[in-house]
Amino acid sequence: MVRLTMHELTLQQIVPELEYATVTRWLKREGDAVSAGEPIVEVEADKASHELEAPVSGVVDSIVAAEGDEVKVGDTLAVIAESS
Repeated sequence: MVRLTMHELTLQQIVPELEYATVTRWLKREGDAVSAGEPIVEVEADKASHELEAPVSGVVDSIVAAEGDEVKVGDTLAVIAESS
């Protein structure tokens, strides 16, 4: 039996005093395979673009924040299913 563990990709404190960022572009879509450390989404904060990486290898199960959404530190951007 394959067991799936779900991992949330959240907005981390990229720069000091960061409170909010805007999701500018998804590099992966729901159902796409990802490797740990692979960039999967771009966000803009403090007029600079940042790529956020997958925390684990697996499959993008769901995208929670759409392009153009403003998210705050700690918000979930996507859920990645890791098989074990």
